[in-house]
Amino acid sequence: MARIVMADDGITFDGAAMRARPMGGAESAFVNLAEALAARGHGVTACNNCPNPGVHFGVEWRSIERGFPDSADLYIANRGDKLILAMRRRARRSVFWVHNPARYLLKLRYLWKLAWQRPAMVFAGPSHAATYPAWAPGGSRVAIALGVDDVFLKSRPAASPPPPRAIFTSNPLRGLAWLLELWAGRIHPGMPTAELHVFSGPATYGAVGAAKQAAMRAVLERARTLSDCGVVLREPVAKPVLADELSRSRVMLYRGDPGETFCLSVAEAQALGVPAVVQKIGATPERVIDGATGFVAGDDNEFALSAVRLLADDALWQAQHRAALDRQRSWGWPQAAAAFEKLIP
Repeated sequence: MARIVMADDGITFDGAAMRARPMGGAESAFVNLAEALAARGHGVTACNNCPNPGVHFGVEWRSIERGFPDSADLYIANRGDKLILAMRRRARRSVFWVHNPARYLLKLRYLWKLAWQRPAMVFAGPSHAATYPAWAPGGSRVAIALGVDDVFLKSRPAASPPPPRAIFTSNPLRGLAWLLELWAGRIHPGMPTAELHVFSGPATYGAVGAAKQAAMRAVLERARTLSDCGVVLREPVAKPVLADELSRSRVMLYRGDPGETFCLSVAEAQALGVPAVVQKIGATPERVIDGATGFVAGDDNEFALSAVRLLADDALWQAQHRAALDRQRSWGWPQAAAAFEKLIP
């Protein structure tokens, strides 16, 4: 059994909070990895701004203000530059887990710490790793895909084609304004009985969401004006509820975003057998097997046509639904945790 310390100095969250409210991708990834490592027999301490200190699902959660344990076999610093050196000389190996496009690391406050500590740099995939220049400092570079939460892997997928209901489950600033106009102008006219259910809002993103609340609400207000076009605005929901909503959806529509380094929302949909239509933006194409589990559209027109096809064609939906269940459910958090284990010295 290894002693593992994980640290985050961002928004407030912990394992108990994740079951009670919606949570952003980086935060839910942190919780899921901690719990998966604990389930594999390791002693895991999570130091962050947790609202509920104590042991939750095998992980010891402690306020980061209390400081860090005296030693660790593996130390995983999550995103923040102030964490890189927090366990220098106290951890046998350090890891810096990157979630956003890595250009934000090209600042002096990151570069000198990465050069000094040389932690293993963990990225979510090939396109994510490519955002960090070859010349930039750090230790070994490792690609470890985010896992899909068990709630999506173990939930019951649809047994037959759902009604023509599309779903969007990401940040409203990540392409929702574009999707709403494409839906009203091209997709809904091609399938007038279809609905687009939007599960999105600032609550998912804590203080970050509050800072961008005005911009987010402007997009959501536009969604409210399109109810005559079948747009249904919903509140963000916790993952067990989201899994149920996905299983009753016909297609995930998500353009992609240059800031997307993995796209858990599409991965979760695919794990439930929901075909997805995306574009070649950011890491999103890595989540969809083009022509098999959805479509990677080359332009807006192709995106709209692919969406209409999946909303209308039961045979196409069945084929892509089965392919997604067969090919997109093999990587969960136990597999991601096993990959992190290889970094333990």
